[in-house]
This record gives sequence, structure tokens and C-alpha cells, in this order.
Amino acid sequence: MGVTLTINGTPVELRADGTTPLILALRNELGLKGTRFGCGGEDCGACMVLVDSEPRYSCTLQLDDVRQKRITTIEGLNDRLSEVLREAILAENAGQCGYCLSGIFVTLHRCISASAHPKYAEVAGALDRHLCRCGANAAILRSVGRALKLIEAGASDA
Repeated sequence: MGVTLTINGTPVELRADGTTPLILALRNELGLKGTRFGCGGEDCGACMVLVDSEPRYSCTLQLDDVRQKRITTIEGLNDRLSEVLREAILAENAGQCGYCLSGIFVTLHRCISASAHPKYAEVAGALDRHLCRCGANAAILRSVGRALKLIEAGASDA
């Protein structure tokens, strides 16, 4: 008995049962290693994915909870906005170890793409649920400012 899900736009059949945490299916069955396991208790945000375009913690989300929903991992974010975010993160050296960045990236992408005119305070506030153990928070926030300036200057069609 398996579970069928749509991940990054592609229907996939998983062998796991419905009580399996989404993160384990993504990493172990599908080889999507960008989504990271951090705390297992919704405290760090490293496991963040989009479920029907909303940020969700994949560490506590069971496969039964995401049937008939669209799941997007960091590997599925490949639009122009993603390019702008990557450029800003790299330019600001916003990741020391980088472990937290995939979850942060997913949240940033959703927050910025959900608003016609995203404001720095809104985007920075969306990152409150994320923990960077390296202490790169200041660089991450600088990358948010840089990304928003690039978007405002027309670098993104998102």
C-alpha cells in the first residue's frame, strides 16, 4: 500500500505508508536532499516545503496530510525569482554552513511571490520561524534587502 503525491509538479508513487513524515519520503524515497531535517519539532524551519503554495514543516507532516495537494521543495523552485534570491544570498555570503538555507529560501520565495509589492518588514518577519545555528541571520536579512532591491529594479518577472 503506497501513497501518490504531486511533488514539484510530478505525480509520484511512494512505497511508504500514510503515517510516514513527508521529510522522510522526500529524502529517503525520492532522493530530494535539499529539504533538511533539523529539529523534528517545527522549531527550526530547515524542513520547510510548500504545500499548495503555503510554507509547511515537512518533519511533522504525515503523507496522509498531503494527499491531493501540491508539494514544492527547494528543488522545484526554478523560476526567475529563485535566480534573484540565489544571487542575493550568494552576494551577501548569507550561509555559513548553509544547512538552514533551503528552508529559509522556500519561505522567502513564498513570501515575496505572494505580494505584488513585498515589504522588507513582512519578508523579514516571515523568517521568524527559522533558526540559523551559525548566526548568519544578519547576512540573511541583508540578502532579503538585496533581493527586494533587485526585484524593485526589475530584475525579476515573478
